[in-house]
Amino acid sequence: MRVLLTSSGITNDSIREALTGLLGKPIAEASALFIPTALLPFPGGPQMVWKAIHGPLGDLGWKSLGLLELTALPSIEETAWVPAVREADVLLAYGGDPLFLADWMRRSGLAALLPQLRPEAVYVGVSAGSIAATTTFAETYTDPPRPLDGTPVVFDGGVARTLVTGEGVGLVDFAVIPHLENPNHPDATLANAETWASHIAAPTYAIDDDTAITVTDGVVRVVSEGQWKLFQPIDRGQDPECS
Repeated sequence: MRVLLTSSGITNDSIREALTGLLGKPIAEASALFIPTALLPFPGGPQMVWKAIHGPLGDLGWKSLGLLELTALPSIEETAWVPAVREADVLLAYGGDPLFLADWMRRSGLAALLPQLRPEAVYVGVSAGSIAATTTFAETYTDPPRPLDGTPVVFDGGVARTLVTGEGVGLVDFAVIPHLENPNHPDATLANAETWASHIAAPTYAIDDDTAITVTDGVVRVVSEGQWKLFQPIDRGQDPECS
């Protein structure tokens, strides 16, 4: 399976070209399934789901677009949803709560299914959808989900949060910190990202909303019209090809 991890979706021509390159065909010829699950833990989640589906990611001009809600899958027969996942060209995992999303990817059976999908199928992550695809990650919470405990931290700018580490589904062997230097995400400064990454025992990419990471056959490439930084643990691998 090929992977495209983004901060805010397909935000520029470079990321769009990366997506079509992974697909090997125009977006208009590709079928997609939209996964909104990470939005559900938030107040107003149903409204946010509607807006997300009808937002830029859903309106790229897909040949077909379906909805895959992971919390519903354990209550229905696999024959009702597994064929649709196997046949889709793209899985679009939207943002929200990465701990919630990673948990439901496992509980629904999707995580176990992903390695069995066609090599040319593409997983597209947005924010939490990107974070949950990793092997290990860290996220900050004002009030961490119970029964999780975390490390109290005060980030650059005096923002107090609790840093919680989590286990993703392991599509990639690095971590992602999205929304770098986005004023709507005040935690995501470069200084804070360095603190965050120091708690993750894996290479960690901090990416802004104009940056994406592709993985094809184990080859990692950063595609960017913006800002990004790799925090690399000592003696861990090499820098990726960049464009």
